[in-house]
Amino acid sequence: MTRADPRPSRIPRPSRALVLYGIIGISGVTLDYLVFLLLFNTVGLHEQLANAISTSVGIANNFALNAWLNFRTSDRLLVRFVRFYSVGLAGMALTFLLLQLGSGVLEINPNLVKAAAIPLVVVLQYLINKRWSFG
Repeated sequence: MTRADPRPSRIPRPSRALVLYGIIGISGVTLDYLVFLLLFNTVGLHEQLANAISTSVGIANNFALNAWLNFRTSDRLLVRFVRFYSVGLAGMALTFLLLQLGSGVLEINPNLVKAAAIPLVVVLQYLINKRWSFG
């Protein structure tokens, strides 16, 4: 007969890098969405052009902050940026398709489609960037 361990089990804590990646991601997503809202609703750009510009702004923000604050890397920055931006472009393509489907086919407000697409795109990009861009 074995006795149960009286010590409570420890819950694993997320790494500092993961938490900081999330915070940086929130800043990029917020910047992306605010620029999208400004360009689409105020300037009057087409939703796809507004999305391309706003996503690029968010990607550049996230790369700079992750390289400088999170992963503290200064080597091969051009290669890392190209990889990071490629992952961002894949996210942009996915958002493009979701906007086409959501606002073009289903006639859902593009603001709502963009907001709904963000969490899916962010998770996919994190998984790829963790291994490929900064791995």
